[in-house]
Amino acid sequence: MIYRGMNKSVKMAAMAAVDSFYLLYREIARSCNCYMEALALVGAWYTARKSITVVCDFYSLIRLHFVPRLVSRADLIKQYGRWAVVSGATDGIGRAYAEELASRGLNIILISRNQEKLQMVAKDIADTYKVETDIIVADFSNGREIYDPIREALKDKDIGILVNNVGVFYPYPQYFTQVSEDKLWDIINVNIAAASLMVHIVLPGMVERKKGAVVTISSGSCCKPTPQLAAFSASKAYLDHFSRALQYEYASKGIFVQSLIPFYVATNMTAPGSFLHKCSWLVPSPKVYAHHAVSTLGISKRTTGYWSHSIQFLFAQYMPEWLWVWGANILNRSLRKEALSCKA
Repeated sequence: MIYRGMNKSVKMAAMAAVDSFYLLYREIARSCNCYMEALALVGAWYTARKSITVVCDFYSLIRLHFVPRLVSRADLIKQYGRWAVVSGATDGIGRAYAEELASRGLNIILISRNQEKLQMVAKDIADTYKVETDIIVADFSNGREIYDPIREALKDKDIGILVNNVGVFYPYPQYFTQVSEDKLWDIINVNIAAASLMVHIVLPGMVERKKGAVVTISSGSCCKPTPQLAAFSASKAYLDHFSRALQYEYASKGIFVQSLIPFYVATNMTAPGSFLHKCSWLVPSPKVYAHHAVSTLGISKRTTGYWSHSIQFLFAQYMPEWLWVWGANILNRSLRKEALSCKA
């Protein structure tokens, strides 16, 4: 065989080398098996962990959005107080949320910049739900001088719920340099400052009474960096982090702070002819959205407020950032094209 013709010493050396290589191969194979077993254990642990997380997320979705329909509605007046303040209350989610709270018996204070619309909405709510209403005319884009009159108007009221809804959106998705400086200032001044200062006004009274709720409406665009909505999504990310931090600060004092993260709702921010309005289960009306969102009050401190939005939120959490950006670019380009064609 291969050793034929070799002298004895060379033959012995060759056999020893072969034995060494064989032993080395066995040792490497044994080590590889150990590594493979370790990797298999890590993979099994990761898969089990992710599976448990997904199951828990879907359980939370059912508990939050479907179970409350089977039980009696919570008494929000007893739980938080008699008056609710809603900013940006004349249209969209703000008005629908105010109406939903009024249907639960709360008196409503509406804040917006258009006095005529405020009076109309206040009268409509008072007549429909037989509750007291009050209005405060304030343009949040005007800066700090508007907050002293708001503080004065609210000082004798038992404010149980504050809904920070007022906000400024892009006219349609745009690249950052295409957004005017006035619009950028409004996004920062209204989306960030208004919520912060409104909380600063009403929170001391809630702490003194040891009960109250603060609801701040963020946006699904805050989940990950969203191109063509850069300033808007960043401002909404601030609101989300702000609310979550407040919850940690004031939960022990009897205050419930909720970050509400809706995805698309069929409001004035979405063009009436948009394809988004054709998917009612995916893009609910403000009334449907508010009905679901109010039912999560006191249950979840961070939620989308609507069942299909919660499914979208789960996908957003688990998808890689590049996939989110890719999808956002496609959607926002389509929305911009629709908006521009409507203007033409």
